[in-house]
Amino acid sequence: MQPANAPAGAADETFDPRAPDPRARKRRWPLYAGVAAFVLLIAAGFWPRAIPVEMALAERGALRVTVDEEGQTRVRNRYVVSSPVGGQLRRIELKPGAPVRAGETVLAELETAGTDLLDASSLAQAEARVGAAEGQVAAAEARRAAAEAARRLAEAELARQRALAERRLIAAQELETAEMRATTAAQEERAAAFAAQVAGFELEQARAALRRGLPGAGGAAGPRVVVRSPVDGVVLRVFQESARRVAGGTELLEVGDPRDLEVRVEVLSRDGVAARPGAPVSLERWGGEGDLNARVRLVEPAAFTKISALGVEEQRVNLIADFTDPEERRAGLGDGYRVEARIVVWEGEDVLKAPAGALFQRGGGWRTFVVEGGRARLRDVTVGRTNGVETQVLAGLEPGEQVIVYPGDRVADGGRVKPLE
Repeated sequence: MQPANAPAGAADETFDPRAPDPRARKRRWPLYAGVAAFVLLIAAGFWPRAIPVEMALAERGALRVTVDEEGQTRVRNRYVVSSPVGGQLRRIELKPGAPVRAGETVLAELETAGTDLLDASSLAQAEARVGAAEGQVAAAEARRAAAEAARRLAEAELARQRALAERRLIAAQELETAEMRATTAAQEERAAAFAAQVAGFELEQARAALRRGLPGAGGAAGPRVVVRSPVDGVVLRVFQESARRVAGGTELLEVGDPRDLEVRVEVLSRDGVAARPGAPVSLERWGGEGDLNARVRLVEPAAFTKISALGVEEQRVNLIADFTDPEERRAGLGDGYRVEARIVVWEGEDVLKAPAGALFQRGGGWRTFVVEGGRARLRDVTVGRTNGVETQVLAGLEPGEQVIVYPGDRVADGGRVKPLE
């Protein structure tokens, strides 16, 4: 029976003990949500994360390949003054750096007191030396005339090339080549003039030795031999400073012009092959402000063996470069000073390049990781020249593509990456 006050429709509701309780179902939802969140956390923990990497762009621009070595400056034209005859050398008062003038400054004095008399054989040798010295003077004068003519021709050619360059009818490289030839010709003329001056000094010394070696000439000429400077410049070194007895031919001093400097750089023989005459050279850390400019004049044809700091035998060759800056730019630079030279062996203006750290060898070829859609893609590339910082890319990359620099072992093909902060 139903109660009299039972609501309408209550007769249709019956109690089923097997039916699920709706309130219990609602109480289980938090449990299900917690289990789902736990599973999601575990999945997120094992999900591969993006690896932070350093990225750079492959781009077009100028690339310069250099050979970096230490070098030394040296006076191009130097002269070692020797004793023309044997005798007692007076003390040399000149010190390194003292200025000297050709034919005027007294470098050394010797007391011979008749000790330099010559026998028949020595007299013939002295006369032969005079004849040889006369021939050297004539040859030096001829070389000086030829160097002067070559210098005039090079200057005329340079003037024509500059006129054509102003009208943009020749490439800049041709103008630089003409400038290098003119500079080299001027230096060769200067060296030829120095050689002619030295040859004249040698002739005078040979004649003086011959005169003093003749019997009866000692008293007329006096027992003292005066050695004067053969060139203008300064004293570079003094080999015999104290008074002592010396034999003929003993080295006394070395003189030269410190303004006439060149740079000698020892490079590996394979780098010497790559360096060409006229190649630009940048000189750094020489003690003054800014870098100095020079150009390769000569790579010596003979190499030599040198032991490196690691004990490895290396074949090296001397590379000679001439300064192209005015003398006032290198004020204070002297003979034997240390410089750091960067010799340009190759350069390009419009080159596709990438950081050298982004390229590595694998499987016998060069490869790199390119970033595409947040993932690293391994790609084969063909490389060209490199300077250790940037490398020329001949194929495999396009300008504007991002590459991974120093990828490391964690980066794999297809792996997710992100920029390193």
